[in-house]
Amino acid sequence: MELLWSLGWLVLVVILVSIKQINQYQKGVKFTLGRYSGIMQPGWRLIFPIFQSYRKIDIRVKAVDVPTQEAITKDNVSVSVNAVIYYRIKQADKAVLEVENFFYAMSQLAQTTMRNAVGQVSLDDLLSERDRVSDQIRNIVEKASDPWGIEVMNVELKDITLPEEMKRVIGKQAEAEREKRAVIIKAEGEVAASENMAKAARMLSGADGALHLRTLQSINDISSDQSNTIVFMVPMEALRALEGLAKKMNIPTLDGGTKGVPPSTDSGQKPSSGRPEPSYPAPTSTLGTADKSKEPAQEPLV
Repeated sequence: MELLWSLGWLVLVVILVSIKQINQYQKGVKFTLGRYSGIMQPGWRLIFPIFQSYRKIDIRVKAVDVPTQEAITKDNVSVSVNAVIYYRIKQADKAVLEVENFFYAMSQLAQTTMRNAVGQVSLDDLLSERDRVSDQIRNIVEKASDPWGIEVMNVELKDITLPEEMKRVIGKQAEAEREKRAVIIKAEGEVAASENMAKAARMLSGADGALHLRTLQSINDISSDQSNTIVFMVPMEALRALEGLAKKMNIPTLDGGTKGVPPSTDSGQKPSSGRPEPSYPAPTSTLGTADKSKEPAQEPLV
């Protein structure tokens, strides 16, 4: 009877020791007598000591930080590039049976693949088309790691470091490009302004009196500031209009002519106004011919 109790306790202890827990984010690879015997799904599973063993594999997405690599682009520019690779275990049995350390293997594979991919593109493509280079690296790594049961989710280039000389060259190039765009925009604005001014000039010249109204408006705008003296050129059309008005009102013109004054009946004579003309005395002497007899006599020096 005591033997049965002892055997019962022994069986119970063995069962308790044989129970293994596989978490939801894990899978177990079971070996029986050293040979692969199946995949253990999440939950409680029995692993008999001595005869069986197992290994847990995390199937969550992991990130591999690829160390900085020195590479030469297609146009012979030396750059430093580092990246990060996101992957997960798709087949736990292959990850255990086909490769010893899949994490280390992924890191080494990513380094060599990144150097080769950078060497196939130019510097401009590497800087402007990071996504395309990243996809190229991901395709190569995924194809090489597929026999290991690994699925590559994404590859991202983190930093691309250039030599200091190349940074200065790129900065000058970007500055020249900005100046070029500024000159083009300024020229386009001047062309548009010229077209608008020409259109306005055609409209003013086609409408009677529009130019004079614009001139008066400009004079009114300028005259509001009393701190400056401004010489304004009046158009000839305005002067002709004022001259015609002066003729109608019999006002003498500014050139001293007789425009607007009734002509005389006697040619060569000024019209008489009925008043005597004033007379002025003639000069008695000219400059330098004064009468010397009226000068005082000078006494001789003793």
